[in-house]
Amino acid sequence: MKIGMMSFAHMHAYSYADGLMKLPNVELVGIFDDNSDRGKEVAEKYHTKYFNDQDSFLAADMDAVIICSENFRHKEMVLNAANANKHILCEKPIATTVEDAQDMINVCDENRVILQTAFPVRFSTPMSQLKNMIDNGELGDIVAFRTTNRGQNPGSWFIDKQQSGGGAVLDHTVHMVDIMRWYLGKEITEVHAIVDSYFHDIAIDDAGLLTLEFENGVVASHDASWSRFKEYPIWGDATIEVVGTKKTVKADAFKEHFRMFTSGSKSLSHVVYGNDMDFDLIRDFVNCVQEKREPSISGRDGLKALEVALAAYESSEKKAAINL
Repeated sequence: MKIGMMSFAHMHAYSYADGLMKLPNVELVGIFDDNSDRGKEVAEKYHTKYFNDQDSFLAADMDAVIICSENFRHKEMVLNAANANKHILCEKPIATTVEDAQDMINVCDENRVILQTAFPVRFSTPMSQLKNMIDNGELGDIVAFRTTNRGQNPGSWFIDKQQSGGGAVLDHTVHMVDIMRWYLGKEITEVHAIVDSYFHDIAIDDAGLLTLEFENGVVASHDASWSRFKEYPIWGDATIEVVGTKKTVKADAFKEHFRMFTSGSKSLSHVVYGNDMDFDLIRDFVNCVQEKREPSISGRDGLKALEVALAAYESSEKKAAINL
């Protein structure tokens, strides 16, 4: 299978490209990036061709593309790729507005191409094991969720609202909303949130606390932030505690690690030994294209997670619950 990559603006692009290189049946045939210095450097690193023109890139012989641009450019690139009949894996959040996300889904449907949202946390072994426990009835009926997604401030375009669409709450809410929807099979109907900047002197939010209610009455809390400082032993966390009538179980996508002490400014680090979520996401996308099946994580999944994150901003601004 021939796959191209559109932009390396998002840091996940590097781990996705690494994943492609590990698959024996996949060829990374080209990279488009309008940052020519970055694009040329990455193309050399992965021994592939660099394109500085999007039309030329999409005219090349390839089956699918992976989009890792700035958030506000997702729509443009998805629409162009879909109209060029390429299957698509798009970095999260799928878009910066719900309307843009729906337009992206519609165009992909019209062109009969796959649109998969990049939510690698679904492929974390602890997260998938907990999903199996829920599906097997081991927890009984789900009563509530407690979730967190707390990491480091990525800086750069992430803290420019025009390019990102939002700060930590957008960046770190969509993952765990997707996990909760996946576990429960129900939609969120009410969002109440407090959003602000607490940890950095930036003109965009770096933290938020959300309270959610699902259509079947299940309640949830979510702590999203860029609260981890650069010397922190690991990037951050992605945790969920599922409260059931039989059991309460907690999982952390980054908990599979051992602690390593060294001399230097970062004396303690956590060395992860668990599965590579990003690689498993890429492998799933490749299999999805090869098997011509519906994506494991659809464009609609991306839209519903985005909808909740954007409702959190509205709730905080209006100081009221938002009904979806």
